[in-house]
Amino acid sequence: MHPDHSGELASLNRIEGQVKGIKRMIEDRRYCVDILTQIKAAKSALHRVEQSILKSHIQGCLRSAVESQQELEIQQKIDEVMELLSKRV
Repeated sequence: MHPDHSGELASLNRIEGQVKGIKRMIEDRRYCVDILTQIKAAKSALHRVEQSILKSHIQGCLRSAVESQQELEIQQKIDEVMELLSKRV
């Protein structure tokens, strides 16, 4: 059973609003630094959601795999996390 991430929906709705605001700023030809400031704020908010979901994954899915004592499942979960963390964005 996967963790419930519905608590992140409010944050994602705010982030969606931030992105729409950034789009309006660009359409209105606002000052570059103001746009960049809003982009950084949206990225920071998205990072917080990412960290929350990663924490849930480790505490839920990874812990469950460890408790199952199934070596293949444990290794798959560890490999997933390592691959995720190695991706550059």
